[in-house]
Amino acid sequence: MVLNVGDRAPDFSLPDAQDNIINLADLKGKRVVVYFYPRDNTPGCTTQACAFRDSYAEFQNRDVVVLGISTDDAKSHDKFTTKFNLPFPLLIDEAGTVATAYDSYGLKKFMGKEYVGITRNTFVISPEGTIAKIYKKVKPATHIEQVLADIG
Repeated sequence: MVLNVGDRAPDFSLPDAQDNIINLADLKGKRVVVYFYPRDNTPGCTTQACAFRDSYAEFQNRDVVVLGISTDDAKSHDKFTTKFNLPFPLLIDEAGTVATAYDSYGLKKFMGKEYVGITRNTFVISPEGTIAKIYKKVKPATHIEQVLADIG
């Protein structure tokens, strides 16, 4: 399924590392940034997570919820969150179901090998629950500036 700006954001309910269930429907009325990333504790994913962490106060000042989603398990998310002092939830999508609904999971190629995994994409969801902005295959080092500029 390919999502476009203006489409209804696929609803989801996913646990975080402490087994708190985050429901997108419960966040209606708020802007939400959902970023999909391949793996905890890898260079690009660490850069991206720390950039969201370092700009987190700006997101809060704009009443924007930040959620990271990967296929890693609770133990991995807990270690990653603790190690880098991440102030936002990392959600567990072990089967890649939510990532698939957001066109962020599928066949990838790296160093001549093919595998199935998450593509680094970010979605801004409007208070009404529609897709306001889509960032495909983002660059972790510069991504935050783009998101902050677009959410105003």
